[in-house]
Amino acid sequence: MITGNKGEWSEIYALFKLLGDKQLFLGDKDIEKLEGLVYPIIKILRSENNGDFEYSIEDEIILVSGNEQVLKIPIEQFKTKALFLLNEIKENRERTFSVPEIEEFMQSINCISLKASSSAKTDITIVVHDQRTNQQPTLGFSIKSQLGSPSTLLNAGKTTNFIYEIGFANLSKYEIEQINSISTRSKIMDRITQVLNNGGTFEFVKTERKIFSNNLVLIDSLLPQILSEIIFDFYTTEFSHLKDLVKLTAEKNPLEFDIENEHKFYEYKIKRFLTDVALGMMPSKVWSGKYDATGGYLIVKENGDVLCYHIYNRNEFEDYLLNNTKLDTASSSRHGFGEIYEENGMLYFKLNLQIRFTK
Repeated sequence: MITGNKGEWSEIYALFKLLGDKQLFLGDKDIEKLEGLVYPIIKILRSENNGDFEYSIEDEIILVSGNEQVLKIPIEQFKTKALFLLNEIKENRERTFSVPEIEEFMQSINCISLKASSSAKTDITIVVHDQRTNQQPTLGFSIKSQLGSPSTLLNAGKTTNFIYEIGFANLSKYEIEQINSISTRSKIMDRITQVLNNGGTFEFVKTERKIFSNNLVLIDSLLPQILSEIIFDFYTTEFSHLKDLVKLTAEKNPLEFDIENEHKFYEYKIKRFLTDVALGMMPSKVWSGKYDATGGYLIVKENGDVLCYHIYNRNEFEDYLLNNTKLDTASSSRHGFGEIYEENGMLYFKLNLQIRFTK
């Protein structure tokens, strides 16, 4: 029996839905369809443990294994199964569940697992016809579903801690203990406030891990500094959406860019960062700047629509990432941040970066 969570079942739903629709809809920054922009789907490729399969679309779905034709299945079946599966995913309250009716159909079309095989970096690969260029690009996607809980874009870890030096605060050991023992719901914000009330300042020094810092510098040499400002604002204001935090930083312009002609320095650099994170950059691994086979995201919406964002349409992809992400507070005890600590006679404070999708 195949069991999976809502996100995993969404991968199968996306496969059925796209084969039923026979076309790929592009999304805008607000996760709505871009009017008049569709890519007819020529075929969908999927790697399974028992081989690579090709779902070619003609008048009816033709399932091809290697070069030999295996099965012909009417498109209507994919539409029906997609609708049935969507309702099952929406209505299920379990963390993981099975859908026997769908499993039977999956096996009949050589689809034997929920997730594409682990050797593949993409969840799904689609060959489309681009009417503008008359090309047939092969596009790789990672599938993100709004049917389950929001997924993370950048996972928290000690790797994503930013270190700040506390200046001008003559805090006694007792005062430090008092501040560190604040355990309110907004304890990190409250601890920072106490330091500021004592005349203290916070100045970014470095990230906890060198690899992450160098990855950021590779994308943009000022990125560590810019992110340190955004993170500090997240922990000290009511803002959490990245769009709002970037706007706030741009208004303050802490890096003193020449904004006389309204260049969007901060927005541009953060968009570059988000795109690189989305397409392969991980804090713990040296980033070469080369994107995975994955070139974008397919978003499974709550209403069942499947929208595509791809590096192939870079502006929409970047706008989507900026408009639909927020900073989130991870576990401070697990990742070791949010307390005043002393090193070589100086006081320091770590803040953590975690980015999650808003929906």
